[in-house]
Amino acid sequence: MIKAVLFDVFGTLVDWRGSVSAGLAAFGAARGVQADWLGLTDAWRGAYKPAMDAVRRGDRPWASLDELHRDALAELAPRFGLALGAADLDELTGLWHRLTPWPDTVTGILALKKRFIVASLSNGHVALQVNLAKHTGIAWDMIFASDMFRHFKPDEEVYLGACRFLGLEPAEVMLAAAHNDDLAAARFFGLKTGFIRRPMEYGAPDGRAEPARAWDAVAGSVGELAASLEC
Repeated sequence: MIKAVLFDVFGTLVDWRGSVSAGLAAFGAARGVQADWLGLTDAWRGAYKPAMDAVRRGDRPWASLDELHRDALAELAPRFGLALGAADLDELTGLWHRLTPWPDTVTGILALKKRFIVASLSNGHVALQVNLAKHTGIAWDMIFASDMFRHFKPDEEVYLGACRFLGLEPAEVMLAAAHNDDLAAARFFGLKTGFIRRPMEYGAPDGRAEPARAWDAVAGSVGELAASLEC
């Protein structure tokens, strides 16, 4: 029986692409600078997994997502014709703390909270996730963050560490995510899985927005997931 539902955050609950590109565009407009803001956003997000993998392999010492985001932006900026100082890099890295939730996120989490423990299970660190929760109004029971485990998903320590913190067996915990690879890792470690379709995560519907396996639940919104688990 499921007792807790944990959520991936970026893409699953918040619109990182629309939020970051809008923030970059506002930054540029305030300074009279034009650039391919959507292209930079996609490239910035594209640097996310390789940066984490370098930490996971031990090629780089432990670093928070803010540090990884900041370093990636510093490397990408010249390719997009931008000269960013230290203060600019800090300001723009902060965009990831102020992402807009999908319209169903806040009410869907509240619906699940009536019956289940609800918590994040994100590669974001505690400070980022606390700021994001305050910004979005997501009413978590608990935040699980990468710096609590000093590991990033899909490492075992993240999924099973969250279960241990809650005093639950993996089979009593569901991971809800819009990403098949995240759910595949969760299932491998014994968690239940819930796929949430986010067809606009990357700006247009594509195959990534569809379930690649027969997950335990498939839903088009957090509210729909909540309703399916009430059955």
